[in-house]
Amino acid sequence: MSRSARPVLIVVAGTDPVYRGYCTKQVAAAYDIALIDAKPPTWQGDLVVDHEVADTRDPVAVTAAGLALAERHAIAGVVTWDEYALVPAAALAARLGVPGSTVASMNAARDKAATRRLLAEHGVPSARSIRVRDLTQATAAASRIGYPVVLKPASHAASIGVIRVDDPDELPHRWEFAAAGASAQGPEGRGVLVEEYLRGPEISVECATVGGATTALAVTRKEVGFAPYFEETGHTVTAGDPLLPHVAPIAAQAVRALGISAGIQHVEMRLTTSGPRIIEVNARIGGDLIGTLVRLATGLDLPRIAADIACGNVPALTATAHRTAAITILYPPVSGTLDTVRLPVRPGAEPHWLHQATWLREPGDRVTLPPHGDLTTARVGFLIVTADSPEQARDRLALLTDRLTLTVTA
Repeated sequence: MSRSARPVLIVVAGTDPVYRGYCTKQVAAAYDIALIDAKPPTWQGDLVVDHEVADTRDPVAVTAAGLALAERHAIAGVVTWDEYALVPAAALAARLGVPGSTVASMNAARDKAATRRLLAEHGVPSARSIRVRDLTQATAAASRIGYPVVLKPASHAASIGVIRVDDPDELPHRWEFAAAGASAQGPEGRGVLVEEYLRGPEISVECATVGGATTALAVTRKEVGFAPYFEETGHTVTAGDPLLPHVAPIAAQAVRALGISAGIQHVEMRLTTSGPRIIEVNARIGGDLIGTLVRLATGLDLPRIAADIACGNVPALTATAHRTAAITILYPPVSGTLDTVRLPVRPGAEPHWLHQATWLREPGDRVTLPPHGDLTTARVGFLIVTADSPEQARDRLALLTDRLTLTVTA
């Protein structure tokens, strides 16, 4: 048994220090963390009190690891911020009898075809979608829906294998890209979805659900580039965003339609001419440091909220700050060898509004843009700023990127 007076929380899959390290650090301020991951803790160091090594995508392996931890500690809850560990974490929570959403609801969120079906059944505005197995079926589905369409693996994340197709001539080649992505997707879904392309600005609604009641906490306005791919290149969060009361009911309807009763949700949608329509429901904290942006803009601590809900405690859902936070993700101009990456800011003289400047690659590294590259090989770094308004945030990011030197030898 744990000797600590603090509750022990199992975190499933907390390896990534760049995009998820803040989650572990913020939760460790209030809970003792017992980690289940594919390898022993490294950077987590003093942040965890115990660990088990297991395949975090395998419900049986995660449950066995969790039961081993439960023999040594009184477990208060289970949480994950990894898309591919949602079902295993739900299975473990159910086995331990701690709060959490059902395995069925996590499967519904992971399988985008199931998501579309449930949204349609509950009258939640979404995109028309047909699951297909091969190019012949994809051709028929695209003709039925009407171009442009989007091809999307049924149970992936991070825009892997997602591509827009504007006409029949493009379909065969772009089908190969989507099918390759689908070959490595999670086990919760199968095949590729052919979907209606939703026109309009993309946003996400960051939500917290307690006892089946969903509260929309913030709106994230997104920047997407590298068409026909859907690489996210920036995000902006503003406390009290005027969109929030308009999109909150739709986000809550989507969460309820999937049967999700607890946790944090990252609900993506597009603002079309016919109104907001759901892209997908991710039953975890959004990626690309969105949780950091929410905390900087509103004071709301999404990882701590997730932990509180997982342990059956009352989370703090009232904003304590009112400003804007934004991130721009830096990509090279072309694929090749990174020669120079430099931001001329003197140590100790950084502007107070520059919250974080992180480099992901070093000179000499090979960088590769889509379609041949992925998030790991394409991104060079990111910048996070705070401001009093979205306009000021954009100006501050532009000031930094104008000073940035980023050169590549193709």
